[in-house]
Amino acid sequence: MENIKVMVIFGTRPEAIKMAPLIKELEKNSKIDCTVCVTAQHREILDQVLKIFSIIPRYDLNIMKTKQSLTGITCSVLEGLEKIFDKERPDIVLVHGDTTTTFAASLAAFYKKIPVGHVEAGLRSYNKYSPYPEEINRKLTSGLTDLHFAPTTISKDNLLREGVKNNAIFVTGNTVIDAMKYTIEENYVFKNAELNSIEYNNKKVIMVTAHRRENWGTGIENICKALKIIARENQDVEVLYLVHPNPVVKDMVNSILKNVDRIHLLEPIDTKEIHNLMKKCYIVMTDSGGIQEEAPHLGKPVLVLRDVTERVEAEKAGTVKLVGTDIDKIVVNANNLLRDTIKYNQMSRSINPYGDGNASAKIVDALITYFNKNDL
Repeated sequence: MENIKVMVIFGTRPEAIKMAPLIKELEKNSKIDCTVCVTAQHREILDQVLKIFSIIPRYDLNIMKTKQSLTGITCSVLEGLEKIFDKERPDIVLVHGDTTTTFAASLAAFYKKIPVGHVEAGLRSYNKYSPYPEEINRKLTSGLTDLHFAPTTISKDNLLREGVKNNAIFVTGNTVIDAMKYTIEENYVFKNAELNSIEYNNKKVIMVTAHRRENWGTGIENICKALKIIARENQDVEVLYLVHPNPVVKDMVNSILKNVDRIHLLEPIDTKEIHNLMKKCYIVMTDSGGIQEEAPHLGKPVLVLRDVTERVEAEKAGTVKLVGTDIDKIVVNANNLLRDTIKYNQMSRSINPYGDGNASAKIVDALITYFNKNDL
């Protein structure tokens, strides 16, 4: 059998973090020829991840534009990949998760009758506008996918209910846990000097990220007002807010939180810095999807600044709690964790449901099995 030609396609930092350990695993296998293509739906923050994991893409569409639209991203990916697929003719395309790059790449592969493998398949919120546009991206991608790599049995069950055949689904765990084996270091020293100045052992440090589209406007405003109250009411707290560069978010955050005592507004940091900051902090507050999986692996309680989450496994396990963007609800739940050791320990010691750090190896094994069967 000739080597399996696998093309891995991604475009954003979250995708890159989760695909990086899989790329490393693919490259180690003598039966696989791995080609990496990035769309650069994100640019600078994507490049940070590529550098950390020493990944050099063979193809880079470099589509990012100022104030880019979802329509523009979709069209650019479709047009760019058509030429690449005609040249490379991969045996399978691997995409990840729920970005617009993921959906567009899957559609482009379908147009060329190239099989699609979907990493982190089967997540559902069952609300097409939350998260937006991710919920529809992943559902549309599922309809184009041949091999579904589900992180958990709950994700598998979602796919089965939608009519996906059982033998097309592989429960693997989440590759983000694999990635943390490459990034976490003992006695880590941050590149950001302000992060090194924080007294992690003597203060209760809250790491915050909040930037999702559905939170733009009132949501971000409420989150910022809640953080201001939390810092004022808890003198032993330091808030580290990693502020997204999008002006819609950045301007709002700065208007409310700039120069507030013990609230640090920080530029985005790279993946390695984020993972090691999570390890040092006390609790995490976020509207991110990936952080809901990463922080519990490190024993950090997560307050999710969203009304719904597709990471229902973490909610059921007790490692995360949905608090939405209501000011009072955010403050109450944060204060419970900051002041009640029993409640804190209940969340921090819950078992993370996202696997053992071997998801990438399981995906590679599934690919080998799939193509061997097709040769029989």
